[in-house]
Amino acid sequence: MSTKRDYYEILGLNKSASINDIKSSYRKLAMQHHPDRVSADQKKSAEEKFKEISEAYAVLSDEGKRSLYDQYGHAGIDQKYNSEDIFRGADFSDIFGNMGSGTGSGGSIFEELFGDMGFDIFGGSSRGKRSRRGRNIQFELTISLQDAYKGITKIINVPRFELCSDCNGSGAKPGTKKMTCPACKGKGKQVISQGFFQLAQTCPRCSGEGTIINTPCPKCAGRGKVKVTRKIEVKIPAGVDTGSHLRIRSEGEAGSNGNGDLFIIVNVREDSVLKRDGSYIICNIDIALTKAILGSEVEVPTLDGDVQMKIPSGTQSGKVFRLRGKGMPSVNSYSRGDELVKVNVIIPNDLTSAQRKLIEELARLRGEDVTPSGGFKEKIKRAFK
Repeated sequence: MSTKRDYYEILGLNKSASINDIKSSYRKLAMQHHPDRVSADQKKSAEEKFKEISEAYAVLSDEGKRSLYDQYGHAGIDQKYNSEDIFRGADFSDIFGNMGSGTGSGGSIFEELFGDMGFDIFGGSSRGKRSRRGRNIQFELTISLQDAYKGITKIINVPRFELCSDCNGSGAKPGTKKMTCPACKGKGKQVISQGFFQLAQTCPRCSGEGTIINTPCPKCAGRGKVKVTRKIEVKIPAGVDTGSHLRIRSEGEAGSNGNGDLFIIVNVREDSVLKRDGSYIICNIDIALTKAILGSEVEVPTLDGDVQMKIPSGTQSGKVFRLRGKGMPSVNSYSRGDELVKVNVIIPNDLTSAQRKLIEELARLRGEDVTPSGGFKEKIKRAFK
């Protein structure tokens, strides 16, 4: 019994749905679960969901497959189509003409998620393993809060696979050529007949390439790629936060149809003095009691350097002041947040006798009740006066 969910349920439709309903629902769900449109921690689940809804669309948008599914359910589909052929003939072009997160083509996401199946998901025929872009690379980069505030350019060392320079990526020794696979006759697939049905599977001899290498290239051992480490310049824009993603196009690993992309995952180190809260910078400072009473100017650290901030007379401990424009900049606009400065008034605990008398005099002048405190001897003297 199949454990797959009902295709209509996946797309949120009933069995009477029209082809336009199917396309509309799929487009909406595909936009919602497109892996390039979610955060890093949701990417894996989004990929699985994207595959699920794409399979449902591939079946229900095809009249023949839909009829078979309506009659026999998943059993009918699984008997006639393998994981490769189930997508063949499905038209995603009008759905993804403007999707791809900046790639200009919907094919990009399918190359990443379905490329290992070795077929053309947009309905074209494919001889052997189709040409596709290289694998994307993920690289974590840690920067300081000051770097995140101002933006910075970093040079990073990225290990990646590139096309072998000796064989130009063919895998065959220079001066020799790949040979047509004798097992599949260059098709990359072998067809197995099981009663009424014919099933196609990847050729085990050539792994779906359609060709074999009799004399491998000595430099890459027939892989067509070699691992190298490249220095790549990364421009980190001001305002990034931990978890921010930066995409550097074509700096991923090499493929037969171009390089993949390099994704930079940014981590921002916490600062010992200044704390970040979204676009705000939070700072705590201590001030003397006299400055809180009389008013003064104090030096406050910011990500732009120290600045002078006015403390009005009568400032209470816990008062929060705002330094406008001293917070974090926005990555997508010219706006900046503010710095919030919380004041902590320090009460002295080491007053001299002269200082204590002055404080007591101040209290009397303000009409406040003053009960002098002192050590044991002072208490005895006051008791026998």
